[in-house]
Amino acid sequence: MTADPLASWLRTDAHRLRTLDPDDPDDSDIEPFLEIIGDARIVAIGESMHRVHEFLALRHRLFRFLVRRAGFTALVMESGQPEGLRVDRWLRDGGPGLRDVLNRGITYRFGACEELLDQVTWMREQNVRGIPVRFAGMDIPDSSASAVPGILAALDLLDEADPAYAAHVRAAVVPLFDYLPIDRSGLAQAAPAIRAYLALPPESRNEIAAAIGDLAARVRALRPDLIARLGGGRAAIRRVDEAIHAAESARSADDFLRAMTSGPVRTWSPANIRDAWMADSVERVLRDQPRILVAAANGHVQRTPFSAPPYVPDAMTTLGGHLTERFGPDYVAIGTTFGGGDAWLHRPDPADAPGHSRPFVQPLGPLLPDSVDAALAHTGVGDAIVDLRRATPAAGHALDRMTGVQNGDVLQPLSVREAFDAIAFVETVSPWHTWLNEYGVDERATS
Repeated sequence: MTADPLASWLRTDAHRLRTLDPDDPDDSDIEPFLEIIGDARIVAIGESMHRVHEFLALRHRLFRFLVRRAGFTALVMESGQPEGLRVDRWLRDGGPGLRDVLNRGITYRFGACEELLDQVTWMREQNVRGIPVRFAGMDIPDSSASAVPGILAALDLLDEADPAYAAHVRAAVVPLFDYLPIDRSGLAQAAPAIRAYLALPPESRNEIAAAIGDLAARVRALRPDLIARLGGGRAAIRRVDEAIHAAESARSADDFLRAMTSGPVRTWSPANIRDAWMADSVERVLRDQPRILVAAANGHVQRTPFSAPPYVPDAMTTLGGHLTERFGPDYVAIGTTFGGGDAWLHRPDPADAPGHSRPFVQPLGPLLPDSVDAALAHTGVGDAIVDLRRATPAAGHALDRMTGVQNGDVLQPLSVREAFDAIAFVETVSPWHTWLNEYGVDERATS
């Protein structure tokens, strides 16, 4: 019988993970991770599916290790930038209501789980001990549904440092968003919000764009004056720069939504405005932090263009593509794969109000034979991290014949060695430990 060169190489070279438990004190099984990342300032770990307990646990364990052993100081998530300021303030100052902080401060409902609560609690403990660990969202605000959180975050500063202009924004700009649905509590709240935006007449969308552009331009132009009005010093600089970034997040959110209006008649391939903004956000975080861990979907962190036919037929430039172009070897991308298990999904019920969706758990089907996931599962290595750059010529040739990685039960097409530097494989996945109820809402949330 002819030996399988890929399986042989994986069984020999894969770094097996003894546990995914972040609380386990023994780091010996993840020591090889230091060789994989080298001196890179940006390490990105993907998720082939969101809301998976094992992916969240692995991310938390790796982040703890990187803070302790490699000088990493910040976690940067696929979550709204202005909303994330709330989480970072809690890390610095503490206080009650962490669950509410996560509900409000992490978008796409990604914060509604015990895994994030545990991770952010650990990060706060480091700050209390004098080890500064930061959090940042890198995405456009409001789960990509509106620019409002970016405007409101900028107003937090303007109310104090530029009150006359802040009054204008509250009177003339904020009411432009009265079109948004009143109920924003559902899991799928972004859908009716985006539909409401697309239903606006062109003159209303143009008015919103002009107002946001004025806000972003003014805050940036007045940066020295705003810092002086706050008394100068590092705290003032940080607050003003956060407000500038928040205003610019509002502009990018509006650009993202405006691009949708040309979709039905567009004859050119779309630009991935969201991933370009995320790359800008990462670059900004690096001004203040020496090394960071970026957490997002595989499709964002991969170096190569993303496509997912038939829903995303045109290949789109990714966050990872931008970071590779800007930072070269200072960027390391790690994708995640799995061998089977259960997925946490949600869908609307006919009785649900717009924007609401009900969770359910669904067993994952058999792995697709041409997927990287199937190749890893076939070896029986269990939970492991594989440095793709170390593949033997025969193993590399076999990897290059794989057609992609799985996203749930479907294939995300890519060349794995071009997309990622390494792959983390989890043998069995299970749903995240969420506090969302059977209707997809948190009954304890304050709003």
